[in-house]
This record gives sequence, structure tokens and C-alpha cells, in this order.
Amino acid sequence: MKKVIFMGTPDFAVPVLERLLQEGYQVDLVVTQPDRPRGRKRILTAPPVKTAAEAHDIPVFQPEKIKDNYQEIKDRNPDLIVTAAFGQLLPKGLLEIPAYGCINVHASLLPKLRGGAPIHYAILEGHQKTGITIMYMAEKLDAGDIISQQAIDIADQDDVGSLHDKLAKTGADLLAKTIPDIFSGKAKRIVQKEEAATFAPNIKREQEKIDWKKPQQQVYNHIRGLHPWPVSFTTWQGKILKVYRAERTNRTIDQAPGTIVDITETGIEVAVAANQSLLLTEVQPAGKKKMSAADFYRGVGSNMSAGEILGNE
Repeated sequence: MKKVIFMGTPDFAVPVLERLLQEGYQVDLVVTQPDRPRGRKRILTAPPVKTAAEAHDIPVFQPEKIKDNYQEIKDRNPDLIVTAAFGQLLPKGLLEIPAYGCINVHASLLPKLRGGAPIHYAILEGHQKTGITIMYMAEKLDAGDIISQQAIDIADQDDVGSLHDKLAKTGADLLAKTIPDIFSGKAKRIVQKEEAATFAPNIKREQEKIDWKKPQQQVYNHIRGLHPWPVSFTTWQGKILKVYRAERTNRTIDQAPGTIVDITETGIEVAVAANQSLLLTEVQPAGKKKMSAADFYRGVGSNMSAGEILGNE
């Protein structure tokens, strides 16, 4: 029986680990990031992959910096290392340990969208398709040789949450089909075209702010491309207003971008570029919980007036 070590951290990696176990592979160790404080109360919380590993009684290793501490992996002498959204680059010494190499399940069609936020950027940039790439790992970020790929469509209503779930399942399925070829020596090695590479770095706070001067589709993509995390925002009366969901309208309006056109139980209509508008349907005012447009209208909505400008601050 070939020995496998799995390395992953967030929810995306859990179906991949579960599929390895379902396929009967001997997972000797799970490597994940250390427990981190989460939420407003900063409660120390285990990564989802750790929780999954413990449910299967698999030993867990949580190094702060893998490049400085991987003796535990070396001691187990794995035949194959499988990673999925682990969150750290693997050093050369670690990459050279397994006889069958280190492979990564990446949530894009490489060489497009290398980096830590490929699902977000696929929506933010308005892509029609994305997918999963299984690749041999290299010292350079997401630049190793491609073994297999599977494309999926991005629906117009998809957000990061729904696309994440589709890709996690696709990644698990493709891995199950790919590993036998690796162990049998039939796996392909397709060199990535560097000139075609694009990047998807982790989202920064300043990227979360909505630019109402952009076209309707771009603003719509921005909102769903940051939902359910880290969530887009604008400002209203000097305070943060988070925007979770929005819908496009067919109305032609003549207000400047960012202007509140109307407030009703169906949503807050806001002007964008080219005489178009968006209807904000789920928001979170400062100091309040996330709420539907109807709840906003019945509550704090009376403090909002048509003609106000969002995002000026």
C-alpha cells in the first residue's frame, strides 16, 4: 500500500482529503496550518482539515513555517504528497522526499490565475469558465508541470461560495482519476506556458470597496466575487455599509454613479456607469447584523434618502 501525506487547510481541501480516504489510500499524516483566532471574540479555532483528519483518527502536524520544520514528514517516508490550498510554499528539500513527487490540486485552469485567490478572481474578472488543475509542485508558485485538468462553467448567479463548492467536488473527483496514473507511471507532464500566466493574489482590503463608476456587470461581478468572504463594501453617511448581494436592473437612469435612486422593500437601487443601476438586496450597516433589503427598509432604511451618494468618503 502506497503511503500518502495530505497537506491542506480550508474547507476547499476537506472533500479532497475525504476522497483520498474513500479511494482507500493510506493517509499517514495530515499537515495543516496552526489553529488561529477567529471571529470577534478571537476564539482559537482549528482549520477545517484538522477537524476532518481528527474525525478519521489521522495524526495532524501543524508547523508555523513548513520551510523550517518538515522533519516529521521526512520521518514518515511518504510515497506521494498531495496538497490542496495548504497556504505555504513547499521548500525544495520537502519536494524531493516522495518517490512519486508532490502534487497540488489548484482551483483554476493553469497557467491562468496562479495564487491564493483563484476562485475570487475568476468571478471578479468575469470569466465564463474555470476549473481544476492537478500539477506537480515546483519551488515557484503554481508553476509546476500540469498532469490533468477539468473545466467547469461559471454560472451568471455563481458567487465565491457556490463556485468554491463546485470546484472542491471537481478537484476531489479529478484527483481520484489522476493518482492511479501517477503510481503507474502513465501521468503526463505538460510544461506551463509562462507567457500565458495570470495571477490571483490574496484579496486586499482596498480591493473590497465598490467603485460605482464602473459598468453594471463589473460591479455585479465585484459583489458576487467577494461573497460570502471577504465581502464588498461601500460607505454611507461616513460609515461602512457591507454589500452581500445585488441584482442587475433594466432601468435607464440619469443620476451620477453612486447615487441612491430609490429605497424599497425589494432593495436599494444605486446608479452605476452608463445610465444603469444595481439593486442591493442584502446589506449590513455599521453596528448591525447582515439583513435583507426588506429588513433594512423596515429598520434603518428610514434614515436613508434617495439622492444620497454612496462611497464618497
